[in-house]
Amino acid sequence: MAIPFNQRNFQKELDKFVLKLQEEKKVPTILLHSCCAPCSSHCIEYLSQYFRVTVFYYNPNISYEEEYRKRVEEEKRFIMEFPTKYPVEFIEGDYDTSKFYDMAKGLEKCPEGGERCFKCYELRLRETAKLAKEKGFDYFTTTLSISPLKSSLKLNEIGLKLEEEYGMKYLLSDFKKKNGYKRSIELSKEYNLYRQNFCGCVYSRVEKKDS
Repeated sequence: MAIPFNQRNFQKELDKFVLKLQEEKKVPTILLHSCCAPCSSHCIEYLSQYFRVTVFYYNPNISYEEEYRKRVEEEKRFIMEFPTKYPVEFIEGDYDTSKFYDMAKGLEKCPEGGERCFKCYELRLRETAKLAKEKGFDYFTTTLSISPLKSSLKLNEIGLKLEEEYGMKYLLSDFKKKNGYKRSIELSKEYNLYRQNFCGCVYSRVEKKDS
């Protein structure tokens, strides 16, 4: 009997999948959407053992250009300094905040973690899927599931929907599991990474200040 989607252990499934890759001696390519260096740290550490990873930094939700630039530079620095089994590449997407604000119209009052956030996940994952298909990657996925504040269930639902739309394989994950989030904090301290206290958009910053 199939396990209901909302009861699946996505990280356990990923662990099984990478073991199969090792047995078959395959090293696929993957386009990894990253929201920031701290969140990407453990994801890169994990995935680069089994994939040829390209980090795609696409975050038009970051409302402040200074904040955006700071996060981009930290991402590039981490990739350059962190030792990996297979080389990790980097692509920076277009920084156009109008795409985020257009998406957020009518959702400005949504609480953090609600419908506006789900639309934002899809905005960034869609661009990742499109680029992955255009560049001929084997898989695409995102670092977003490392956050305890983000729903891996929703992220994986969106990823599978885009897989169907683009004919591009989405890698299921829940990177926060098995102490993944804890490991990202350890790596952030080890590499002295800038850790922001809000996701990036103006709405999350206001909510953070009000909390």
